[in-house]
Amino acid sequence: MFDLVRNNKKFIQIVLAVIVLPFALWGVESYVNAPGDAGAVATVGGTPIPLGEFQEALREQQERLRPQLGGNVNPELLDNPEMRRGVLQNLVNQRLLALHAAKSGMVVGDEQLASFITAVPALQENGKFSRERYEALVAAQGMSIEMFEARVRQDLLMQQAMMAASDAAVGGNLPLSRWLQAQLEEREISEALLRVEQYLGESKPDATAVKRYYDENRARFEKPEQVRVAYLVLSQDKLIENAKPSDEAIKSWYQANEARYKQPEQRQASHILVRADKGAPEAEVQAARDKAEQILAQLKAKPADFAQLAKQHSQDPGSAEKGGDLGFFGRGMMVKPFEDAVFSLQENQLSDLVHSDFGFHIIKLTGVRAERARPLDEVRGEIAAELKRQAGAKQYAEAAESFSNIVYEQPDSLAPAAEKFGLSVQESDWIVKGSEAAAPFANPKLVQAIFAEDAVANKRNTEAVEVNPNTLVAARVVEHRPAALEPFDTVAGTIEKLLAREAAARRAAEAGQAELAKLRQGEKSSLSWGQARAVSRLHAPALAPEARDAIFAASVQALPAYVGAKVPGGYALYRIAKVKPFDEGDATAAPRAQALRQQYNQVTAQEELVGWLAALRQRYPVTINNAALERK
Repeated sequence: MFDLVRNNKKFIQIVLAVIVLPFALWGVESYVNAPGDAGAVATVGGTPIPLGEFQEALREQQERLRPQLGGNVNPELLDNPEMRRGVLQNLVNQRLLALHAAKSGMVVGDEQLASFITAVPALQENGKFSRERYEALVAAQGMSIEMFEARVRQDLLMQQAMMAASDAAVGGNLPLSRWLQAQLEEREISEALLRVEQYLGESKPDATAVKRYYDENRARFEKPEQVRVAYLVLSQDKLIENAKPSDEAIKSWYQANEARYKQPEQRQASHILVRADKGAPEAEVQAARDKAEQILAQLKAKPADFAQLAKQHSQDPGSAEKGGDLGFFGRGMMVKPFEDAVFSLQENQLSDLVHSDFGFHIIKLTGVRAERARPLDEVRGEIAAELKRQAGAKQYAEAAESFSNIVYEQPDSLAPAAEKFGLSVQESDWIVKGSEAAAPFANPKLVQAIFAEDAVANKRNTEAVEVNPNTLVAARVVEHRPAALEPFDTVAGTIEKLLAREAAARRAAEAGQAELAKLRQGEKSSLSWGQARAVSRLHAPALAPEARDAIFAASVQALPAYVGAKVPGGYALYRIAKVKPFDEGDATAAPRAQALRQQYNQVTAQEELVGWLAALRQRYPVTINNAALERK
């Protein structure tokens, strides 16, 4: 989907809610293996979702996730049944929204589309819409302007459909108030910690217990199998980096693609807007027209006063302070009546009244940039990058199969493949079976190949494994350490310390629970309490989760109240001396409360959206072609 829409914070919250809807909503068992359209992965309300559309959506999702997961990603994380079902679920939700929007007569007009695109910060330069940036972004997406805007229109339509449901969600003041009270209530506590170290000397595990622990936990003392390998990496990115297109090739490309480097005519205009929104009462429209005509009469008498009158009268907040200046723009970026007027004027000419859905405009054309072809020197870098990409992709496509064949057909050495493709044989550190490893050995298929019997026992090359898109790796074991159990004598001391610490932790807990019983019965205690401090469920620094849960689960009908909890390092007792309920009138707590209200409302809106989509599934039945879904 269109990335710029995702920069709209409210929209991304709703889109994410759609993507992560629980799989249980599908009612999958009632849909799977229904006959459906043989060439589709699903049908929604009788309309198919083609296999090609699903595969493209899966690829796009994988490409979005790959950089977030660090680039070198386990392929199983990016293509597994859960991922594939999640992508299909998202497509189903999109189709449900599209059907609902069509049934409800929802549309996204040209004006709304233009308004959205021109307001995107990434497409602005010095606060004004940049046609050049827009065209560059579209080109980077590999689309035409028409395709790009069709997708934006589709996303805006889905946003419109979703907002109708999510904005209608009302969480209720009473449950919200109770939730805020629970989250922001503060309790003043003091802590007394019985540390494990205080009880370490009370008992020492005997040799029998140490040996028994060793025998019962042998897996903990096994050193995993390890290897060091030599390896080769054939990467399309490296081939692209090494490609060097000639000046002649760059020139030829430029001459063959001159149309790509033409900038269409742009015009700069200023305007004065007197608002009369679409659908306003006739009297309001007429009043706006009368006011606009009065301003126009003043301008015809004194054209030089345009900027002053714009600041005084224009109701377009984005341009009024700038004397009505809208900057340069091209065709297709303004509402049609406005655009038609601008492109019919001569420079410095004043228009008559122009009526649009926003009201009445008075326009002055202040500048014209004629269509121009960007010279070769200006676009040389762009062309060189494109030619390098093409050359690298072509070289990789030609080399990949040959690389795989050579490392397979000459299994006793990586040298022939290295020589043929100009690669360097690299050597790894020790790779431990079952442990995380640095790239490229984070790939499970490559690790499996490295630890295969043939690779370890016979020191033969592994197959060429695709560890990332357009990246192949072949490896050869050069040194091997088999898995081995550490001898009892070398780990006995470690086990003895472990058992002693476990026994001390139990003793600390027993002592702490005994002290807790005394405190609750009102008896005196010799515990040393720490400094009092206030904590809440949301803000409890240096407090273990187990302790926080115990503190806020405690009854505070009578104070002081006492609770205890096992914590890392021992057993902690807490004295609750004061309780401060959340006060909605407390100015210091207001920012936190506001943030929590927003969080609560977002969750409520998401739950409303979940229920609404479930209702749409009843209105527009969904069937899943499981065989097509799992097809590779």
